[in-house]
Amino acid sequence: MKSLKELFRIGYGPSSSHTMGPRAAAEKYLSKHADAKRFQVTLYGSLAATGKGHLTDWAILTVLGEERCDIVWRPEIVLPYHPNGMKFAVIDDNGRAQDEWIVYSVGGGALAEEGISSLQTPDVYDLNHLDDIIKWCDQRGLSYWQYVEQCEESDIWDYLSEVWRAMCDAVGRGLETEGVLPGGLNLRRKASHYYIKAKGYSSNLQTRGLVFAYALAVTEENASGGRIVTAPTCGSCGVVPAVLYHIQQSRQFSEKRILHALATAGLVGNIAKSLASISGAEAGCQAEVGVACAMAAAAANYIFGGSLQTTEYAAEMGLEHHFGMTCDPICGLVQIPCIERNAHAAARALDANIYATYAEGHHRISYDKAVQVMKKTGHDLPSLYRETSEGGLAVEYHR
Repeated sequence: MKSLKELFRIGYGPSSSHTMGPRAAAEKYLSKHADAKRFQVTLYGSLAATGKGHLTDWAILTVLGEERCDIVWRPEIVLPYHPNGMKFAVIDDNGRAQDEWIVYSVGGGALAEEGISSLQTPDVYDLNHLDDIIKWCDQRGLSYWQYVEQCEESDIWDYLSEVWRAMCDAVGRGLETEGVLPGGLNLRRKASHYYIKAKGYSSNLQTRGLVFAYALAVTEENASGGRIVTAPTCGSCGVVPAVLYHIQQSRQFSEKRILHALATAGLVGNIAKSLASISGAEAGCQAEVGVACAMAAAAANYIFGGSLQTTEYAAEMGLEHHFGMTCDPICGLVQIPCIERNAHAAARALDANIYATYAEGHHRISYDKAVQVMKKTGHDLPSLYRETSEGGLAVEYHR
């Protein structure tokens, strides 16, 4: 598995696969063709189907220049390697395409080329199944975060500290900002409203209201193109921050323990990314919000003193109960149903933590098995339910 630095990416929304990935690809292509007079970028499959709502064209044109780059939209063509395909080309004076480059945005801001390892960074984890990591930790009397520390470079805690600050900043900005989100749906920001209402409730209802508010704050920041952290993606960026921010605010845990929880969450997300997918275009929203819920549930269970087994169970439960969740964004925007799903998944993560604690970690379906099932379920979903806005809520909703 890759470093957690590739899972937790600090950047700007609204989409890791449709905005951050294409922007990174454009920057890479421009570095080789800085003197080119004209470019053409062809977007395929899901990138073309929902690219306008996700600001894919804006992300590319910001780098290559609107005056010298043409975007071609081909949603009807899905390249075999991944639904998020792009083709970059330099256009010569005779209108011919030169030095064509096909690249894929595979989720979480990562890029890949079919059959080529040039974009691949080294693996830093020897183990990529949670069952094996549990055995490794159990034999040594260590925690999940200590396995992360063993595998990563020495600056991992500095990086995760930066990630945590970026998460907290996104919560803070989101709680203070009101108004309407861009994109044409005229969706009103709700985070500040939820936060104020939650303050007026008794403690048992206040917890849920605050968690909702924190998740809304981050995802509304993402929807408006604000600075967030992929956890594991932009579309699911509100779940982990909401849970950890609420826990720190209400229980006053040290930042060190929060970072250890963040490392635990990252390990859970990394396994899903390595063995299955975190791309809504490839496996539906279960791969984004479902994995985020698993990460947050694991983080919560660790931080409250859970065992290796209860933390694994919390993660499994967080993922399992999102099986089959479709990715059907209305108007191709990361707003409906994405924002609300983040809030709901954050609350569900806290419930998974409590349930796993009561069960003392005893259960039949492992997290590794759940990841395998999620991958198969995602591949079985028709393409219209995988970030194309051709099915589900995306076609049933009318303004």
